[in-house]
Amino acid sequence: MLLDEVKSHYGRLKLLIDGEWVESRSTQIQQDTNPATDEVIAEFPVATHEETIQAIEAAQKGFQKWRNVSIRDRAYMLFTMHGKFREHFEEMCRTLTQDHGRTIDEARGSVARVLENIESACSAIYHMPKENETVLNLANGIDEYLYWEPLGAFLIITPGNIPMHAWSSFVPYALAAGCTVVISPSRQDPIAAETINRVALEAGFPKGVINMVYGGRAVNKEILSHPYIKGVGFIGSNRAGHELFETCGKLRKTSSINGNGKNTVVIMPDADIDTAIPWLLRGCFGMTGQRCLGTDNVVVIGDIYDEVKRKFKEAAAKMKLGYGLETETTMGPYATRDVMQNVLNWTEQALKDGAKMVLDGRTAKVKDYPKGYFMGPILLEDVNVDMPSAKVEAFGAVAALIRGESMDQAIEWINTKTNLGHSACIMTSSGKNARKFTREVNVGNVGVNVGVAQPYAFFPLGSRRDSFVGSAKSRLASMRLFMDEKTVTTRWV
Repeated sequence: MLLDEVKSHYGRLKLLIDGEWVESRSTQIQQDTNPATDEVIAEFPVATHEETIQAIEAAQKGFQKWRNVSIRDRAYMLFTMHGKFREHFEEMCRTLTQDHGRTIDEARGSVARVLENIESACSAIYHMPKENETVLNLANGIDEYLYWEPLGAFLIITPGNIPMHAWSSFVPYALAAGCTVVISPSRQDPIAAETINRVALEAGFPKGVINMVYGGRAVNKEILSHPYIKGVGFIGSNRAGHELFETCGKLRKTSSINGNGKNTVVIMPDADIDTAIPWLLRGCFGMTGQRCLGTDNVVVIGDIYDEVKRKFKEAAAKMKLGYGLETETTMGPYATRDVMQNVLNWTEQALKDGAKMVLDGRTAKVKDYPKGYFMGPILLEDVNVDMPSAKVEAFGAVAALIRGESMDQAIEWINTKTNLGHSACIMTSSGKNARKFTREVNVGNVGVNVGVAQPYAFFPLGSRRDSFVGSAKSRLASMRLFMDEKTVTTRWV
């Protein structure tokens, strides 16, 4: 069944500045396409210098008011925003599918994560008093206490692969802390960004609390360099993220920078293979592989390799390509033609390096959508852990089967062959194996008998090594990004 689109065309998108949707004066107008059809569904402007400064100044002005709103009233507005998101849930999901390409079930899962993050931010508000500390009569007549204050306005940069989920990994927590935001969304899916901010505004936030401009690296650098902006929350590539981190260091600003990954699933001989295969499909091919916690490398230990390969190939070959708004679709298109081309280039290089093709989805076609950015699942084998393809993120629906001799060997590979540390998963029926794996693998997010090691919102995204740099992790831990400590020593005796 094909679900209705929210709109066939969203027109010329506007900027969000000081509580108003503003028609940009920019002459740089870009087009946004539906990845399933390659049809233009919106145009959006690259913000001018003047408009960027207006958004920054609005956020600074809004902060002076928002920081003094009581925590009860801030919580009430976040609860209201949660209700608005539930009210518009299906609209947001269909918009996300139309703009990004994921299936409707994947979109519903993503927007559900948004709701979880808002709930988590609400809980963080009421937890803040517990973070404060007071010591009475520390010395003769001296009392001392510590409390947390919001820092100010922040730049929030959201990526093209998870535009709504990434928004919720920072924005609700910034608002809970008493900070304001200038959001710079990816140019891959601007409609999703417009939608989530429009629904958020229905909660009644004061002017200047939430602002949004389209732009890219030049605009991001301009925003981050402004003295009113106190730091940045970012999810995206290492190249862009580490550049932002260097800027933050020079300007002495706080940051949460989440970058690339190269994630592994280890399948032990005692794993339930029939149960593991659906987890592999989700981890390797879910969201067309465009997720930072998705899996590239599948290390199979022992003599189960041939069985895993056969069943994995059979299951992957049955995935139904199509428009994500068709409820029977299990794998949608890539978000953009460039993303698809990057995956093609990565695959070609892997084959040149010596990998062998097990399942070739490169020429897959979808009859009703001949112009869409579609490729089927790609399954490789004979991948050596020293190949570039075993170390560099594919960021697509590609899985590389790797033969392993032991769990110790697999842990060593994960810990030493790359300096990326998003996630690793193990599939096993042994508690001993699971405990050893979780303790020794040097990544920030570990999964046991799951395909994606995705923490719930009230846990931080615990990435390590080059996959994360900054002063605070995202989600619940980002409260430390947006706030700083102040100690007060008093004597009244």
